[in-house]
Amino acid sequence: MTWAHAHEAFSQAWPAFALVAGLLLVGAAAAREGLFSELGAIAARAPGGGPALLASLLLVTAAVTAVLNLDTAVVFLTPVLLHAARHRGLGEEPFLYGAVFMANSASLLLPGSNLTNLIVLAHDPVSGSAFAARLWPAWVVAVAVTIVFLAVVFRRHLRPTLAPAIDRPPFRPRAGSSAVAIATVLVLVLARPALPVLAVGAAAVLVGRVPLRATVRAANPVLLGGVLGVAVLLGTLARAIHGLGHLATHTGRWTTAWLGVGAAVLVNNLPAASVLSAEAPAHPRALLLGLDLGPNLAVSGSLSAVLWLQVARAAEAKPSVVRYSLLGLALVPLSLTLALLAATRF
Repeated sequence: MTWAHAHEAFSQAWPAFALVAGLLLVGAAAAREGLFSELGAIAARAPGGGPALLASLLLVTAAVTAVLNLDTAVVFLTPVLLHAARHRGLGEEPFLYGAVFMANSASLLLPGSNLTNLIVLAHDPVSGSAFAARLWPAWVVAVAVTIVFLAVVFRRHLRPTLAPAIDRPPFRPRAGSSAVAIATVLVLVLARPALPVLAVGAAAVLVGRVPLRATVRAANPVLLGGVLGVAVLLGTLARAIHGLGHLATHTGRWTTAWLGVGAAVLVNNLPAASVLSAEAPAHPRALLLGLDLGPNLAVSGSLSAVLWLQVARAAEAKPSVVRYSLLGLALVPLSLTLALLAATRF
């Protein structure tokens, strides 16, 4: 193991973490202005009862995930989904687990939607539009499967037990809302948007006068730094130990995808991405399907799930790690299989 290996591993990983830090800062500024609560309130007025409300809010989650990263989505939308369910008198579980499952499922569309996308594609960076052109069929399938799965499994929880009482939260668009639009353009247009988006995020919290404590809580530098350290360490080992970095260089599409699932659950999908893409994988987008959808199998699979646990408990919900995995045992094979069948352009 040499400094060259460590430098290469760090160079591959740091842009992804810089991007998510920037997106989290943008999200903090936008949330302070009421943007996410407004989106949730608009969706909550959808006609058709509980199933329609669930579908509408999950589509909002999918859109925010695609544009602002899955970690931003779970941090700021989990309370919105819970709030909407409570005010409609519906069971919380489909909205609670739907927030994190949809964030993972919808993180396939753009490079910035999931850190793993950036890490795996570091060997061949592409613009957001080019990335989406290849993966949008799999994204559509994963989103649709997640909505249908949750609606079926939790159908009894979607029957109201209390009178509906939807409140429209205040929405005051300022720097944060503008930053969302700017970040969206940067992610779509640039092949390497990390530093520009980070600068936009920093400017948004400064101009929007987001309190320092709220800024630090949103960006969560301790957690991001810790996961980055693990990713760099494993990425360095993968380059130094013969054969470890070649695990995905000669496997087929289906094997590659399930290798991504297993590695994500074992060590988290961010370090797993560093290991499995230390050398250019034979099927990078199949690997991404496994790394992005696989974390729905266990909370250990993604940073977003860890953040979700923290946010859900803070919102006085009762997330269960066991319940999460039991649902994932059915959801992951279904969504991954159909997404692989839908994504023919690899």
